[in-house]
Amino acid sequence: MSRRATPWGLVIASLLGSYVLAVLPLPDEAEFLRPFWTALVLIYWSLETPGELGIGTGWLAGLGLDLVTGGLLGEHALRLTILTYIVARTRRRLRFFPFWQQALAVLALLINDRIVTLWIQGVMNYPWPPWTFWLAPLVGTLVWPVVFLTLDALRQRFRAA
Repeated sequence: MSRRATPWGLVIASLLGSYVLAVLPLPDEAEFLRPFWTALVLIYWSLETPGELGIGTGWLAGLGLDLVTGGLLGEHALRLTILTYIVARTRRRLRFFPFWQQALAVLALLINDRIVTLWIQGVMNYPWPPWTFWLAPLVGTLVWPVVFLTLDALRQRFRAA
C-alpha cells in the first residue's frame, strides 16, 4: 500500500462503529450526553485523508445514519455535509494546530452542528430543546482525543500491515 492511500476498509469500519455507538442504548438521564460519534469520525478522516474523503462521503455517512437511527431522512446527511465542507475548507490549518487548539476547533464544529440542528428543528416546528442540548458538544470535545488517538493508532497499524 502506498503511503498516501486511504484505508477505505478502516474508514467504513469506523463509520459503522460510530453508527453502533449512535444507537447504543443509554439511560434516559444520560441520553443528552451522547456525543455525535459519526461527526467525530468524519472530522478525523477529513483531516487525515486530504482530498479523498469529502462532502459526498459526509452526505453518504449522514444518509446511512438517518437510516440507522430512523430519524428525519436527510437531517444527518445535511448536518454531516456541512461539517465535512467546513473541515475540508479549514483542513490545512486544523491539521497542524496543537492538540488542545484542535479540540477547541472540534468544539466549534460540534456547536455549529447544533446550530444547524436547531435550524432544521425550527423548520419542522419542533419545540425548543432544553439547555442540556448544548452538553453533547462538550462531551464530544472531551472524547475527541480518545477518538483521534484510537483512529490514528488503527490507521498506523493498518499502514504497517
